[in-house]
Amino acid sequence: MKDSTDEYRKGLSSRESFLLSSLARKDKNIFTTQEATEVLGSDAAGVMYSLIKKKWVLSLKKGLYAVVPLEAGVKGAESFIVHNFVVASYLAEPYCIGFWSAMNHHGLSDQIPVDTFIQTISPRKPIRFLNSTFIFVQLRPDKLFAINEVVMEGREINITNPEKTVADCLDHPEHCGGLDEIARSIFFNHEELDFKKIRKYSLKLGNRTIFKRLGYILETVGLLDHYGHAVKGIELSKGYSILDPLGPRHGRHNEKWKVVVNVEINCERWMY
Repeated sequence: MKDSTDEYRKGLSSRESFLLSSLARKDKNIFTTQEATEVLGSDAAGVMYSLIKKKWVLSLKKGLYAVVPLEAGVKGAESFIVHNFVVASYLAEPYCIGFWSAMNHHGLSDQIPVDTFIQTISPRKPIRFLNSTFIFVQLRPDKLFAINEVVMEGREINITNPEKTVADCLDHPEHCGGLDEIARSIFFNHEELDFKKIRKYSLKLGNRTIFKRLGYILETVGLLDHYGHAVKGIELSKGYSILDPLGPRHGRHNEKWKVVVNVEINCERWMY
């Protein structure tokens, strides 16, 4: 028996072909049950079941599907992978890829996070499918800004720009692997970062703990003389803030930056 994508193509019924061609004309590589129903009416459920069985369509989650391109080869959906950012763009509105996911995308971290972090304005429980977990971080609407659009698999994806990513991670180190990860990112990428923007975005986020963490990091890694302008003149809140939310609740108190040092930053450890 000939083993090629032609065998799959010949196996399509007229209704299946009609759905796929209709979606293609609309550039719908990912589509919902509702969109399939708008094309096929009451036949949608049966046609979708058949397309999934033939590996022309991949079920991402209940009600959300991806059309498997011919380039995927004879195994169809078995060898087809959709980028997590593309899937994420369909899961919330408004949304923005952020935190550890954005760090890795911008080259600020060489760690590939298992989870995909999505900023949005409504509370959402994590969703797991395609062997990935999508974490939704609820933010106030005014905290969704400094967003870049990047094209992936033909779709525009919202993602925080590098400096906003750094500010967000200082605001919530728990969503970027902890303070050590954001400190290492600043240390190795400081020449590519605009610290004036980091200051501007941090002020807009409205959390003075960001400046406490940033100041402590810059001083600890020996960069305060170069980038001290990012924290200069900022009135820090009087209370002590936990340096790393993922660490223990106790530690030594740093009077200058008003932080409880519950994790230690060791630059030498990063070199190996």
